[in-house]
This record gives sequence, C-alpha cells and structure tokens, in this order.
Amino acid sequence: MAKHPIKITDTTFRDGHQSLMATRLRMEDMEPIAGRMDEMGFHSMEVWGGATFDVATRFLAEDPWERLRTFKRLMPKTPLMMLLRGQSLVGYRTYADDLVDAFVQRSAEVGIDIFRVFDALNDERNIERAAEAIKKKGKHLQLAICYTVTEEGRLGGPIYNLDYFVGKAKSFQEMGADSICIKDMGGLLAPYDAAELVTAMKSVLDVPLQLHTHYTSGMASMTALKAIEAGLDVLDTCLSPLALRTAQPAIEPLVMALSDSDRETGLDLDKILELGDYLESVLPKYRQYLESPRAAVIDAKVLKHQIPGGMSSNLISQLREADALDRLDEVLDEIPRIRKELGYPPLVTPMSQMTGSQAVSNVLFGRYKMVSGQIKDYVLGLYGESPAPIDSEVIEMALQDSDAKPIDGRPADAIEPEMDKAKDAIKDISSDIEDALTYAMYPTTGLTFLKIKHGLEPMPEEMKPKTLEQVERERATASQGASKAPSDAPPRSRFSRQFNVYVGEQHFQVEVDPLQPMQGMAVRPVQSARSGTSQRAAVPEQAPAPKAAPGEARILAPIPGVVLRYAVEVGQDVAAGDPVVVLEAMKMENTLPSPISGKVKSLPSQPGETVAKDAVLAVISS
Repeated sequence: MAKHPIKITDTTFRDGHQSLMATRLRMEDMEPIAGRMDEMGFHSMEVWGGATFDVATRFLAEDPWERLRTFKRLMPKTPLMMLLRGQSLVGYRTYADDLVDAFVQRSAEVGIDIFRVFDALNDERNIERAAEAIKKKGKHLQLAICYTVTEEGRLGGPIYNLDYFVGKAKSFQEMGADSICIKDMGGLLAPYDAAELVTAMKSVLDVPLQLHTHYTSGMASMTALKAIEAGLDVLDTCLSPLALRTAQPAIEPLVMALSDSDRETGLDLDKILELGDYLESVLPKYRQYLESPRAAVIDAKVLKHQIPGGMSSNLISQLREADALDRLDEVLDEIPRIRKELGYPPLVTPMSQMTGSQAVSNVLFGRYKMVSGQIKDYVLGLYGESPAPIDSEVIEMALQDSDAKPIDGRPADAIEPEMDKAKDAIKDISSDIEDALTYAMYPTTGLTFLKIKHGLEPMPEEMKPKTLEQVERERATASQGASKAPSDAPPRSRFSRQFNVYVGEQHFQVEVDPLQPMQGMAVRPVQSARSGTSQRAAVPEQAPAPKAAPGEARILAPIPGVVLRYAVEVGQDVAAGDPVVVLEAMKMENTLPSPISGKVKSLPSQPGETVAKDAVLAVISS
C-alpha cells in the first residue's frame, strides 16, 4: 500500500457527459454500473448539480430529485458530491436566501454528502449563505476557487496571480471549508503552474486540497501529475469513454502511471476497464451529441477563448439551432474581447453562458445590438463584483434603456423571498417541496416539466428515450435519404417536410414536398456537425411571415428560443423602445422592444412556447 495514495473523485455521471455530450446521458444508462462504481473505492462520486438539473427537466423529462434518490440507493458506500453555483444554485441568476436554504436542505436530505460550492466571480459574498446552510446540515463543505488567467496565458499578471489564489484559499478556509478545490474549468492550468500553486496553497491550508481540471488544452494529465507530485490530496478523473477532449483526465492511464509509487491510487485497473467497456456499448445511442465539427481532440485555442468544456458542447448545439455553426470561429474570436470588456470574469457558469451567448449575439446581430438580461444584471452588480472594471462603453450600451443604478452590496440582499411564491405558483399542480424548488429555478421550462411529470401534458417525442436499435435505424434511414436524388428530380423547396411512415412493424422516414406551398409550414436546413453540409431537420418551422401590412410592425424572433413572457397585452398602447416580449435564447433572457409607437394588435405566441427563428412574436399597429 502507498504511504500517501492520491484519492480519486469520479465525474463520469456528471461532468464527464456534461462536457462531452451536453449532459444528455440518461439515468437508464447509468443505473446498470452504479453499483459496481460504488465498489471501486472512489473518494467520492460527482453525480448531481451543474447542468444536470436543468437538462434533466428541459430535455430528458427526468426528475433530478428522483435521479439523486436512485444514485443514493445504488451507491450507499461512496460519498455523493454535487456542484453548487453558490447563490445561483443550479440556475443562471442570483436567487433569494430562503431559496438557497431550502435547496441545500432538501439536497442534503435526499442524498448529497459533499457540496462543492463556487461563485463565478470568486466573490465570497455569493458563497456565504450556501456555506452556512451546508454546515447547518452537517455536510462536507468544499469551497472551489475558479482558476483562470488574464491575457498572458500563464499564472501571473495584475489580476490572477499566485497571491490572488492563495488569498482566496485562505479566505475560503476561514469561511469553514472542509476542503478546498482548484476548479480549472477551461483546462488553463499549466503543469509547472500547478506545482507552484499546489505547493503554495498546501503551505497555508489545514484542510485537503482537490484539483478539478479539463483536458481541453491537452495539458490536464501533465497538470494532474505535477499537482500530485506537489502534494495534492484529491483529483477529479473520469472513465476513459467520457474523458479527455473537453472533459476530465482519464483514470486508467493515471492508475498505471502511479502504480508502485508512493501516490498510487489503489484502484483495480481491470475492474475500471470493464466499466469503460459498458459505457462504450451505450454511447452509440448518443452519437449526435458526441460528434464534433472539429477533428482534433485537443482545442489549443482554448488558451485564448477560455470556454470551459461543458460550454463548448452547448455552444456548438446552440449555433446549430441558430443555423450558424459555420460561424463558430467568429464566436470563439469574439469571446475574449467580451471577457476583457466585462472585466475579465472567470468563464464558468453562469459567466461562461452569459459571455458565450453574448458573443453569438454580437456575431449574428452586431456588437451589443442585443444584450441579454443577465449581462445587464452583471453590469449592475447583481452577480457580484467584477475582477476588473467593466468597459464604460459596454456599460452605456447595456443600460441605455434602463434607469437602474449599479449596486455595491451583496447581490442577494436586493432580492425578496421566493419560496412562498414558487409554492403558490404550482399549488394546482403539486404541493411537493421538490417540485416547488424545480419551478423556482426554472419557471418556464420547469413548469413544462412539472405538467409532464404530473400527467397534465403528454411527453414530447423528442424527450422520450431511444434504444440503440432505434438510433441506428434512424441513422441508416437518414443516410439513405441523403443519397443523391435522380438528375431529373425537381429541387426541394423550402416547404418540404419529413414524416415518419409505419407499415406494420416497419418504419420509414420520408420527405414530402407539396406541389402547392402549404401556408405557414417549412423546414429549415441545419448544418451537419461532421461535414458542415446542409441537411434537412425533422423539426417543422414556421414559414417566413408575410410582409407587415401598412402601418404595422412585427417583432420577429431573432434566434430560436422559448417565449418566457409578454410585458404587454393586446390593445395596450406602447412607445417605441418599450419592452414587449422576453425570449429565452441560449439559456439567456432577451427583452425585445417595440420598433414603433402604437397599439399591440396581436401576440401570436404563448408563454412557454418554443419558437423558430423569424417567428412572429408580436404585431404593433401605428
């Protein structure tokens, strides 16, 4: 036995699939090996938090609370860990203190043993309430420091230097942390910087030190080894099928590299390989999420754009939905410019989503022509204190339609209690505290999920799980459909649509193109993630709307999204620039104003409705 074995936290069931496949791994594919994972001897298993809560309700129709219960039942021996975004919990904004208290309490009761808590700005004020609630429940409090660099690419510089990180570690320990984590979400921590940082932190800490890093830049395995040599206590790794690329270092080579050393893991490599074989057998079901438009496993450009692993897969998915995957490089070039203008925030949720979505908006619509509500709140100080001053021109552009003034205090102090409102909002659906917490986190998509969960709405086809046979059959059908059409066939029009056809037990996917265009229906082409060529999407989209009548103006969806709410009613008078509709696009809220002064003639969409690009959201008559 090694005198000082490195302890291992496995991230396969959370950050592994979040980083590589947009968090789409279903519970049915994790359950078969959960019990065997419990027997491995991991220090802990990261199974919850981060994006898992949102994706489970938004896309998979799985209750995240039931997921946690299942994990706890199948893995009773291994401490279960979650990632908590401080005052943002598992959402994308600052929540009220009573909501933080209730969420932590319920999470602890259902099964979380270790809470890894971070704030996107490393602002202690946004961590203190969650820390108090966790300690009150007697659970392990791990406070994480978001690691980033400014523009020099290495540890140092005027902001993110050794003194900054060591100072944060000491501050977090004084807040009652049971352990400290270096959270390197972008894979930016270089090997010798890791050795220097771990050595310096260990000299001032009395609690264990853990490292969470990503392989995105290609440095993670080297960084992990140097950190271990410097005295690191715990390391995050992942089973190899969901490791490397934008995820964590793989455990298998690390077990071999450290064997017969003073830091060997004590894990059984043969058993780990068997677990990896199982994952390899189910991952073909998720091929569409694992495919990348890039051929290389390593994205060296992350050293410039700094987008973390989970955000990379989401960004590709979002650009694909917006029909703009070919502009990915432009977006990646825009991200560091925005980050500098916003005062160099660490690019971790929610700052990574905010920065990434703003980069998409800047590329598609012009710089800061459309600013999300979250960016406006950040400029106002509602997410905490920026590491460096925010560019004054950006402040002016973001707040040009607002009378609000920036705040200096703790952001949550400005928020009224939320739990009672959430309970009241769903009282006709459920009285369960877990459902109320789900709704409070995601009032629109969460409400849709609760209606499905309680049988008030049918589960959409796209949320239903598929077998490997179904996926392969659909892939084969799509491949056949992609073969070259006869030379005498007329070109497809924009009104063509795909249909499922069932003949007995056989299934066929056909495309129908009417000789006379059908009013109001079309199918948009989307970019293939692998080839960049145009394919037909199976999701119908609204056809281009007729031109507005004289004296009318229409508000169109600038990007696919979900209608969150209307700020007006039909018949109401509005002035040019007044807010009309709030559209959620790329998980960010965008308020669309009236282009003219007049009266609201119609509001064609409903709150909670998913709309396509250029869908008519409102009609204003002068």
